[in-house]
Amino acid sequence: MRLDPATGWCHGVRHCPSPNFNERPAGEISLLVIHNISLPPGQFGTGKVQEFFQNRLDVTEHPYFAGIADLRVSAHFLIERDGAVTQFVSCLDRAWHAGVSSFEGRETCNDFSLGIELEGTDELPFTDAQYQALSLLTGQLQAAFSAITPHRICGHSDIAPGRKTDPGQAFDWARYRVALEEGEGP
Repeated sequence: MRLDPATGWCHGVRHCPSPNFNERPAGEISLLVIHNISLPPGQFGTGKVQEFFQNRLDVTEHPYFAGIADLRVSAHFLIERDGAVTQFVSCLDRAWHAGVSSFEGRETCNDFSLGIELEGTDELPFTDAQYQALSLLTGQLQAAFSAITPHRICGHSDIAPGRKTDPGQAFDWARYRVALEEGEGP
């Protein structure tokens, strides 16, 4: 995979454009937020996350979907269990992933952050392929956006405490940070 800084799109990954984005108010990109998602919860490889981020989710397919039917959300990237990466929004645009949030006293993190969703749950371990893809993608993002330092990589739970718990206790922050320091996938 290779990020084109001029367009904000990664080459070598699947593109699945979402309508759920807008322009960044200042154009600044200085924070990376790690999330997890699975639809229905705890089920993987369903393709429902992609449908959800594109406002195409059939809410009659599962009882859980009725509760999220009116949400309009997206992330810049999704990393599936097999390590496949899908991009929904250009990195230059503002994806709708963080919601009500604050980082170091600054509100509305969507304005200055990138969001990566890992297919998973708070409780289930993530896969080796996901850690490898996440490390490679993070390296591309840090190369293009130098303000994303190791200190400015966090979980959704860090910027929305009490409201969000992802990426959850199953996410191995130490493994991820070591891989970033070494400049290679774990």
